[in-house]
Formats: sequence, structure tokens, C-alpha cells
Amino acid sequence: MIHPTTIIEDGALIADGVEIGPFCHIGKDVKIANGCKIASNVILKGDLSLGENVRVFSFSAIGQEGSKILIGHDTHVREFVQIGAQEDENETPKPITIGHHNFIMGYVQILSGVKTGEFCILTNAVCLYENVVCEERVIIGGMSSVEANNRLGTGVMVGGASYVDHDMPPFTLVEGNRAEVRGLNVIGLRRRLENRADIEDIKAIFKKILGETTDKEVASEIAQTYENEYVKRFASFISSSNMK
Repeated sequence: MIHPTTIIEDGALIADGVEIGPFCHIGKDVKIANGCKIASNVILKGDLSLGENVRVFSFSAIGQEGSKILIGHDTHVREFVQIGAQEDENETPKPITIGHHNFIMGYVQILSGVKTGEFCILTNAVCLYENVVCEERVIIGGMSSVEANNRLGTGVMVGGASYVDHDMPPFTLVEGNRAEVRGLNVIGLRRRLENRADIEDIKAIFKKILGETTDKEVASEIAQTYENEYVKRFASFISSSNMK
């Protein structure tokens, strides 16, 4: 069902079963898959693809002329969100990829070049600046910002009102202004990993690599010699990161 007050430009591809509320604007290069629900007063522009069962709530704006954005299936975009709707500093927006099963809460801003994995949660008023990469299962607390060109590893949990200005390794708890690693996200690891030995291995490596300073040489050696896939991922991330 498409409300008659909505403007849909010629060329837009809208699957059967899509619901679009009143006073929306859908651009000519927008593609909306089956099962999507678009609330009132939403603007969708640029080369934008919404996967199946995506929900976009009122007063959100996604895309601009010249942008390329992909939003994975079963993702929710809440009210007043802006994704790629701002001008890039060079006026050449880079592609944005939002993974499947993401939950993007109110007033979030996602800028040019951002990539997120699956099952990420961005809570209220989070801002991801240019070229930020969030691997899967990242959770970012409200009113936090991640500065441009930084990565958040899988399973990172960022506390509210934090300012992240460098890479953050997988499976860690991060908090502060400026944000630092405060420890391992043990609860997240327990929910994710059935083998408790994997968690103990990560704990042991965490203490070796992240002391008063970040030991990238040890991290690189561990990444090359350990067989545990989670330890390798943790160590490999740190060895190639911009952490100091």
C-alpha cells in the first residue's frame, strides 16, 4: 500500500507488498524489496537499495544525489536518522553499506563511506563519521561518536557519551572521552561462544597484548602461531590497527 501523498520518481523499483506512508519522497534510483515498511515523511534518494523487511520510521533521510547505499534485510531505521544525507567534504560521497539485522535508533547520523556488519546496534544520537567500519555485533551507546577512518572490531561494546578516535579491538568494552579499552566484553563472549575454553584463551591473550601499551609485535606473532580462530582474529586486528 502506497499513500497517495507520496511522491515516487520515475525509475524507482518498488516490490509488491511494500508499505509507504504519507508525505514521503522516493528517488528515481531507489530499489525497495518485498516486505519493507516506510513510515510517513521519509526521504529516500540516490542509488539506494533496501533489502527485504527493512523498516524506516518517520522523518528519516537516506541518501542524496550521487550517493550509493545498501541496507541489508531485516534492518530497522528509527526516527530522524540521517544516512549518507550530508555532503561529503570532497562532495564525492563514498558507498555506504549497512549489514543485515541492524538496529539504528533515533537521531543517528551515518556519513560517507561507513560500513557495518550484521547485528549491530547504534543507539540514540550516535554519529559515525566518514569511512568508519563496524564489524558484526558492535553495540554503540547513546550520544557517542566514532571519528573518521577508524574500525570497531567484532563484538565491541561502546559506552554512552564516548568519543572514539582510534581503532578498538574485537570483544572489548570501550568507554570514555577520549575512549579507551576498559576490559573484555565477557558477557557478549559468553552469549556468542559455546566453548568456554575459547573465552579463556582470549582472556590470556588480552593480558599479553594490551598492557600499559599496545604490543603489536606480540600481537603479530600470536596471530601467526595460534590456531584458535577467535584469538587469531583478536591479535590480527591489533597488529594492523592504528592503536598506540
